[in-house]
Amino acid sequence: MPNRTYILRDARNKPYENSMPGALGGHRKTKVYGRLDCRGAAQAIARGGYVASRVFFSDEPTAIAAGYRPCAVCMPEDYAAWKAASTRRSGRGTPSE
Repeated sequence: MPNRTYILRDARNKPYENSMPGALGGHRKTKVYGRLDCRGAAQAIARGGYVASRVFFSDEPTAIAAGYRPCAVCMPEDYAAWKAASTRRSGRGTPSE
């Protein structure tokens, strides 16, 4: 049986092949990453259109370095921290998304 390869994204948001599947999924257009079992992503996939922009990361630091933010649905604590930091950086009451 041939070895399976997976396409993941690196810290520069460039695709590469890996023998291990990604630990996190993301959406290329919205720049959001989250858990593979995310309810929000599953609902978007069920509606269609989401799959074509789906990307995968080996870990959270790589997703962040590639410019993605945490999902508010499946990673609420990480999202809250990102939102607070984004608000402080922008100097406004709401983060720029």
